[in-house]
Amino acid sequence: MREPIAAAQQDSPAVALGPTALVFGVIAALTSFFISPFALIAGGLAVTFGAAGLHYARQGVGRMWPAALGMTLGTVGVLGIAALLGAFGA
Repeated sequence: MREPIAAAQQDSPAVALGPTALVFGVIAALTSFFISPFALIAGGLAVTFGAAGLHYARQGVGRMWPAALGMTLGTVGVLGIAALLGAFGA
């Protein structure tokens, strides 16, 4: 029998930090090619949620890879928008 897709009653909210960081990281990476405030906001949230998700994943509560990938994509988004702003400012 299949396992349910919905969160179980005993799941902690920390389980959602990894996928949330991944979604914000993808948004930050995609919008970093345009000068958009969404890249900075989503990138900062992705790095924050990713770091918290990694912390809980090391304790065995959350998911490691979505948190790490989200944090990486968030960093790429923030650095991408910083590089664009630096190139236009020079």
